[in-house]
Amino acid sequence: MTVGAFYLPVGENEFESTSATASPWDFSLQHGGPPAALLTRAMQRCGAGGATPLARVTVDFLGGIPQGRLRTEARVLRPGRRVELLEAELWADGKLAVQASAWRIRQQDGATAAVATPAVLPPPLPAPAAGWPFGGISRDWGYGNAIEWRFVAGGFADPGPASVWTRVRIPLVDGEESTPEQRAMIVADSANGLSGELPMADWLFIPPTLSVTFQRAPESAWMFLDAASSIGPNGTGIAQGTITDERGLVCRISQPLLVAPR
Repeated sequence: MTVGAFYLPVGENEFESTSATASPWDFSLQHGGPPAALLTRAMQRCGAGGATPLARVTVDFLGGIPQGRLRTEARVLRPGRRVELLEAELWADGKLAVQASAWRIRQQDGATAAVATPAVLPPPLPAPAAGWPFGGISRDWGYGNAIEWRFVAGGFADPGPASVWTRVRIPLVDGEESTPEQRAMIVADSANGLSGELPMADWLFIPPTLSVTFQRAPESAWMFLDAASSIGPNGTGIAQGTITDERGLVCRISQPLLVAPR
């Protein structure tokens, strides 16, 4: 991996995208994960910041996100001592490209430890596999190279559910340490792409939005993504997933899908 970050800062809340953000289908556009994480960064820096953790992030993609210069804006929409609502926007080429909102819910260490749901732990981290895991896509795909993938079940070229250990190799923004939530958002938008129920060469699965509900932030660089999709009879579907780490559940992922032949 030769690219050092997904984005290069070029001004106050302004960034230049790198090839690490590339969509697998069109390298001139961005994969949804990095822009979702960039808006998460903007909202984490709003108001009370890290004092109140993110509980849910919803990202609405208004169309293809071009490579190039980007600008983010964020604000507190509904302030609160225990619960807070934020919103953010990402602008590309002078146009609004992505909108996001997030709820923060204040946590108190140990407050519900006695009644907490027992943790379901992921399978062990497998050894690295030989070869390129994304058959049919160029080995130059930046996003695919920016993350380490170790599949436990399924795979990109295999229709159906998939589960994979992931590790984001580079920072979201050059010169910064990514927050755990930002790393989770970089990966979360891959749930639909990894778990398609029909061959991708013949079918489109388009998710106009991504919703990630956090129970807590991930505590290690390795995150286990378990994803599955279902297809309805009328051209729509749902992709769902979870991210866990060595302590159990981190977050749940949900994406509605437009399903159509290519």
